[in-house]
Amino acid sequence: MTRQHNSWFLALGAIAVLTLASACAETTTAERSDGVKVSINAPSPAAVALKQGMRELWTEHVVWTRDYVVASINDRPDAIAASERLMKNQEDIGQAVAEYYGADAGTQLTTLLKAHITGAVQVIDAAKNDDKPALKVASDNWSANALEIADFLSKANPNWPRATMVDLMKDHLSTTTDEVTARLKKDWAADIKAFDKVYDHILMMSDALTDGIVKQFPDRFGAGVK
Repeated sequence: MTRQHNSWFLALGAIAVLTLASACAETTTAERSDGVKVSINAPSPAAVALKQGMRELWTEHVVWTRDYVVASINDRPDAIAASERLMKNQEDIGQAVAEYYGADAGTQLTTLLKAHITGAVQVIDAAKNDDKPALKVASDNWSANALEIADFLSKANPNWPRATMVDLMKDHLSTTTDEVTARLKKDWAADIKAFDKVYDHILMMSDALTDGIVKQFPDRFGAGVK
């Protein structure tokens, strides 16, 4: 990772620390996997640590995606290294989920996320080559994979409703597509604006996933159960 990236991640981490306590401080009612209604009283150090960790993982997801997009569109040799680091990030996300849902679930999510990245690569290649038939196929496959990810998540946690997960995944694909399109057009202002939306959205998605885990496993986060 470059010094520039290190500085960016440190800055993001500092911002996250300042905002996480208030983000986790709500008292909510949630449903565990066994159907028991619980009242969640936060924050707790464990909940704050999870939220920060998840934000870092998903931030890496969009940052390394951007690195790949830039390198690939410009036919730079570092595209391969960026894609390899991006695939490692999917493994890291799967391992984070495995801590709560088991190794099999972590492996399944990693597989789905790697297919998500492979699909994105195919979309980028087709768009770069202005191959409209290939772009249609790649886009359809990418969207189908997004629904698979939404289905997986919604089945794992009752606090992740399928409709919500579908909307989050669709928005992730949409904002990423806007980013790729702007860069292909060399519209740098739109490119920057698009990535801002990508980043804002992935933080929202990350927080939604974190909140669902905290609600489902209150005993692991020092949250009160009533």
